[in-house]
Amino acid sequence: MSIKVYVVDDSAVVRQTLMHLIKDDPAIELLGSAPNPLLAGPAIRKNRPDVLLLDIEMPGMDGLTFLRQIMEESPIPTVICSTLTTDGSRMALDALAAGAVAVVAKPRLGLKQFLEESRRELLQTLKTAARSRPRRTPAPAPMAATAPRPPLAGLHALSVNKPIVLGASTGGTQAIESVLTSLPADSPGMAIVLHMPEKFTAMYAQRLDGLCAMEVREARDGDRLERGVALIAPGGRHMQLRKSGGQYYVSVADGPPVNRHKPSVDVLFRSAADCAGRDALAIILTGMGDDGARGMKALHDQGARTVAQDEASCVVYGMPKEAVALGAVDEVMPLGQVARAVMAFDARG
Repeated sequence: MSIKVYVVDDSAVVRQTLMHLIKDDPAIELLGSAPNPLLAGPAIRKNRPDVLLLDIEMPGMDGLTFLRQIMEESPIPTVICSTLTTDGSRMALDALAAGAVAVVAKPRLGLKQFLEESRRELLQTLKTAARSRPRRTPAPAPMAATAPRPPLAGLHALSVNKPIVLGASTGGTQAIESVLTSLPADSPGMAIVLHMPEKFTAMYAQRLDGLCAMEVREARDGDRLERGVALIAPGGRHMQLRKSGGQYYVSVADGPPVNRHKPSVDVLFRSAADCAGRDALAIILTGMGDDGARGMKALHDQGARTVAQDEASCVVYGMPKEAVALGAVDEVMPLGQVARAVMAFDARG
């Protein structure tokens, strides 16, 4: 059975090019298209697609507002196709937080050529999205102004941190937010890899920083992993953990993709196995593919505590499934219990 895709984009060039690209793949069927959400809404309610390919900036109603309506009513796996201007990137990031499965960047110039050259990646993204299970997302509450964080004081702030490493992919935007917003300000330092395009990770970290008791920021080469801080690997660069003078630091550097990803969860996890071993807690959340599974096995074999998100709460049960299949996981649990596992790990001392 073919995957039915509906395209919502105000660019006639995009709609026509996508129609041409999709028709040559027997696994995908173009169910229909519309230039704006006002026309698309009735059509997809009458004939529901398997995947929605959605632009952000459109007249009448923007794609983000439309996506939020869909995720409140009856979630449809959605891929955002957006130009990565500053405002466009921020809205696309908000769309991921609202439940979109993935973002495909499109340029302002040379659009038809770009889509044709990116055909394989785009079609694979649509097929990945079709296998996802987005959750109903309630309307977001207004964000309250956050008070400045008091610095962690005394020996507690300087204590040797038992590091936590975490990896996620499809669905991870929401999953990581769920975990971090449930943790107190003095939680152990965390190094996090999320498969996210370049330019998105800094804004994602900034968004989380405004929601969480912990400080959240995009990692810089040489940053110390300290209590109360979560470091997000920059898009397009690998992040590794290293130890020096009894403290843990992150190394951020370029390099070839690993498991088709940069940053790669495996790169972070393997480095944690080498320098932290049994002192670490490794967490693998929702995501397509197997990135992180072998790195988690290396951590597990070194005596580290390892946790995987369960199938029922995953948007895509891929990465956790592969880690479980390798015998790399100590405990499988719902997403809602992961923060408690972090606090229990910290309490063990």
